[in-house]
Amino acid sequence: MRAVTWQGREQVSVETVPDPILDRPTDALIRVTSTAICGSDLHLYEVLGPFMTAGDIIGHEPMGIVEEVGSEVDHVRPGDRVVVPFTISCGSCAMCGQGLPSQCETTQVTEHGTGAALLGYSKLYGQVPGGQAEYLRVPHADYGLMKVGTELPDENYLFLSDILPTAWQAVHYAGVPGHRTLTVIGLGPVGQLCARIGRHLGARVFGIDPVPERRAMAERHGIEVLDLGEDGVGEIRERTQGRGPDAVIDAVGMEARGSVMAGVAQRIAGTLPDAVARPVMERAGVDRLAALHTAIDLVRRGGTVSLSGVYGGAASPMPLLRMFDKQLQLRMGQCNVRAWTDTLLPLVEDPEDPLGVADLVTHRLPLDEAAVGYDLFQRKHDGCVKVVLDPTAPSVPAMA
Repeated sequence: MRAVTWQGREQVSVETVPDPILDRPTDALIRVTSTAICGSDLHLYEVLGPFMTAGDIIGHEPMGIVEEVGSEVDHVRPGDRVVVPFTISCGSCAMCGQGLPSQCETTQVTEHGTGAALLGYSKLYGQVPGGQAEYLRVPHADYGLMKVGTELPDENYLFLSDILPTAWQAVHYAGVPGHRTLTVIGLGPVGQLCARIGRHLGARVFGIDPVPERRAMAERHGIEVLDLGEDGVGEIRERTQGRGPDAVIDAVGMEARGSVMAGVAQRIAGTLPDAVARPVMERAGVDRLAALHTAIDLVRRGGTVSLSGVYGGAASPMPLLRMFDKQLQLRMGQCNVRAWTDTLLPLVEDPEDPLGVADLVTHRLPLDEAAVGYDLFQRKHDGCVKVVLDPTAPSVPAMA
């Protein structure tokens, strides 16, 4: 089969690799019909090379058609259309029972002290082959695999794999609808959905992003948009009686470009031999924290900061005096996908499209054009907000 493989810093290529096979009774095999590039994939692309091996199959936002199931998978059968959560969880351990499948005790990667294994996401999370491929083996399909309808386009359902429940969890953690004003920092794919969900739940929502195309997309959905910087922060304060919003979601994470030194440190770690770089990143890594610090500064006293953007630094400094003085609540965590999907399924199937899932994808490319998609997404060129790869589409030859 053909699959997107990691080959080095800012290098991916589509290669022919062995077809996956059933390994356990709880597995399923699917033929992938759509698979998206996620902002978290850019962390592998840019920063987390020491935890990757050349040839790793990446990607964690797939859906498709069931080809084969193991003997213990009885809720789906060959021919069913399904969405695959990016978290690999058993559904029956103590953590899954508490609604925390991202902390699944069956698939925790204890070697690295991390939570549940993830599709296509480095040694830190199990090094499980990912979903940017023609076919995919789905571990623990007996719990995770979600059967969906056959009449609506893939893009109505695809984002149930990751970014839609991630955004829903972030808004839930932010305390909406109880909180009446919400600011979302970063209007990439997750930030777009956070803003729309907040608005759907009744909040007044502000969105901050330096990219005009992203602001324009959010504005179409009733979001009050502002550019990044002191003027934007000051304007939001003015519009919230000088207090700041009740809650702020940081939908940027370690992609934030606010710290030159942290960016240099990330790049240097990425060039060290893996055996040296891994402990540096695990025990001394420092993130670029501009977005998080902006969230802490902007939110009103007694408010809530919710993190949906991923941070990877083990030694990132936090302004604890400021946080304590402002009496803030801080919530975060890997998304518990299956805890939210039953709530979200009716919304993505609603003909009114209340969360605007039909207005998110800006680029659709054949799987063989994955390298182009990664470059567009990373650089935010050509108005790129979200890229979906189609393993079933023929590659278009480049023009001479």
